[in-house]
Amino acid sequence: YRSSMRMGKTTRRPPPKKPSNNQKDPVGVYCRVRPLGAEDEECCIEVISNTTIQLHAPDGLKANRNGEFKETQYSFKKVFGIKTTQRELFADVAKPLVEDLIHCKNGLLFTYGVTGSGKTYTMTGSPGQGGLLPRSLDMIFNSIGPYQAKRYVFKPDDKNGMEVQNQVDALLDRQKRDSQTSVPKTPTTRRTDPEFADMISPEEACKAGGVDEDSSYSVFVSYIEIYNNYIYDLLEETPFDPIKPKPPQSKILREDQNHNMYVAGCTEVEVKSTEEAFEVFWRGQKKRRIANTQLNRESSRSHSVFIIKLAQAPLDADGDTVLQDKSQVNVSQLCLVDLAGSERTSRTRAEGSRLREAGNINQSLMTLRTCIEVLRENQMCGTNKMVPYRDSKVTHLFKNYFDGEGKVRMVVCVNPKADDYEETLLVMRFAEMTQEVEVARPVDRPICGFAAGRRQRNQAFKDELTHRLEERGGPVDGESPTVLNQLLQSFHPLPPCEISGPNDDVTLPRLIEALEKRHKIRQMMVEEYNKTGKIITLLRAQDSNLLSKENFIQEQRGRLGEKDKMIQNQKNEIDRLEKKSKMLEYKIDILQKTTNIYEEDKRSLQHELESREQRLQREMSEKRRMETRMQGIVTDAKLKWEKECERRVNAKQLEMQNKLWVKDEKLKQLKAIVTEGKTENRQPQRPSREKDKGEVFKTRGGGQAVQFTDIETLKQENPLAASRKRRSSETGPDGEPMERNWTDVETRCSVAVEMRAGSSLGPGYQHHGYPKRRKP
Repeated sequence: YRSSMRMGKTTRRPPPKKPSNNQKDPVGVYCRVRPLGAEDEECCIEVISNTTIQLHAPDGLKANRNGEFKETQYSFKKVFGIKTTQRELFADVAKPLVEDLIHCKNGLLFTYGVTGSGKTYTMTGSPGQGGLLPRSLDMIFNSIGPYQAKRYVFKPDDKNGMEVQNQVDALLDRQKRDSQTSVPKTPTTRRTDPEFADMISPEEACKAGGVDEDSSYSVFVSYIEIYNNYIYDLLEETPFDPIKPKPPQSKILREDQNHNMYVAGCTEVEVKSTEEAFEVFWRGQKKRRIANTQLNRESSRSHSVFIIKLAQAPLDADGDTVLQDKSQVNVSQLCLVDLAGSERTSRTRAEGSRLREAGNINQSLMTLRTCIEVLRENQMCGTNKMVPYRDSKVTHLFKNYFDGEGKVRMVVCVNPKADDYEETLLVMRFAEMTQEVEVARPVDRPICGFAAGRRQRNQAFKDELTHRLEERGGPVDGESPTVLNQLLQSFHPLPPCEISGPNDDVTLPRLIEALEKRHKIRQMMVEEYNKTGKIITLLRAQDSNLLSKENFIQEQRGRLGEKDKMIQNQKNEIDRLEKKSKMLEYKIDILQKTTNIYEEDKRSLQHELESREQRLQREMSEKRRMETRMQGIVTDAKLKWEKECERRVNAKQLEMQNKLWVKDEKLKQLKAIVTEGKTENRQPQRPSREKDKGEVFKTRGGGQAVQFTDIETLKQENPLAASRKRRSSETGPDGEPMERNWTDVETRCSVAVEMRAGSSLGPGYQHHGYPKRRKP
């Protein structure tokens, strides 16, 4: 069963054996510094030399633990300052890749940096200052212009390859295209989009050397974007349904027979001029996803990839047509990638879909960094770790370039303002690590076995043939022979004039007949000549008339020249206004997109506001119910506490009345004691306990207590010590009895009260009355 399952599975073909090439080149990393937005902004980047820059930590940011500003330097293959022109950047970065493209070698060029660092400007440019992409297209067509094949001679096979069609099939495809095109073709008066009309001045045009003149070329372009890790074709034309518009369908990545990755089903448009390529690019650029963020008004929300394919095949042995052999077709491609900028959501304040876009952008860039790190580790440490190309569509699409399918160049764009310091520091570290990765150098293509110079010999043969036809007076440029030539060709040769004898009746009649025919032809020629003479006289008369008319025409031409100048000026003004109107239309389109985005944000915020208002109303109603409930609770508690306070006040008043009554009783008793103390000879009478006993009431602990109304002396002491003390207190040092000395009236009252309660407090307490009389 296992063997049958193994047999049923399609086995993967091994990759084709590439010629061994031990030569490797490092990834070329360039740095471009954009100008500051305002002169008063703080700068954190300084260009030291043409290969080194230095980063300064901005004010308020400590870069190390010692609290000191840390300055770091980074080196690149070349550093372009703020005064670098687009032409200088192209000459150093992209021009070698275009030359390799023409010589059948692949190339990858991508821009990398944070949001707002100038990546799109570096790649695309602006009117009057074309970027790397338009200059690359212009250089390609300037180099292969005279050697381009007719349209549809090369045809994509939908498997990342090219086929060569014969002249009949190519002619049928061209006729089909012309019949489907409703607008008549006017290549001489064709006008390009104003965004690209004046991007490259004629004096800045460049041309590659070493172009194979014995080959035919065709250029195919495709434009894709990678948005939220999905691939979309920006050149795909789908029917627009205003009722139910269909969203664009994502594309998938596949591997061709040479194990190179490509986008399956991607539109490849054959272009024959720089203007046509610009038009195709701009058609896809309008579909690209951009949005307004806190850091950039037109921030790219996707990675865009513009692919230029150059198909070339040798001419046949005669140098006339393209060789009908698919194995001899060479296809090279140049990928120009504008990566979306990495950004921190805390700075852009992204929410909703913008937050999701930023997360996918940062994730794909992180995967790119991880792949570069693993490649560097494998090359420097000799390890064989698997590079995670498949974790992101960007790295999966371009993994062949890092495996040795072409040169890789990276332009790091940086913004010198202090707010981007931390992000710029991460970009510098990634660029420094990327420079240490080496890519195998691509091998040269095999040379065709035909002799060189076939195209020139074929053209020389055609020119010589045309020249000889003109010399012989034959049909040149479709002209028919004249009547005079027809007459000259109608002469018959004279018959033999030898007479055999006087009776020869054959030769003379033949000669007479031939001469008569020639006489008739001569008469016809004389008549023709006479007619021609009359015509000549008429022509001379006409010439005199023509001279006068030519003078008149010259005068009219002078006037027409003035009118033409005026018309040309008006045309120039019209062209300028048309460019301006198209530019305004483009800006209106951008503003419309921005308005739509704002409208969507407004609707979402309005919906959120309504939901919050509803939630707030619910909370307000709940708050009112809670307030009503709390008011009721407060009222009940207030009534309860009012009753409790009233009860406590009454109880306190009763207690105070009792205390006042007790104090009054004490004062009365004290007064009685004071009055009794004045009578010295009277012996105090001990009151009875039954009479002086107070009221009995219950305590909180469950016991009973007595409230006394009279005064007694209460004292607790040891019985033995009490008797001794009594004896010692009764007699003085000379044996005489001593009376007690009461000095503190209040103390005596309290002692008296305690003495009253002594009977109920325990056996250790004794009651003492007033001092007894001294014994004799």
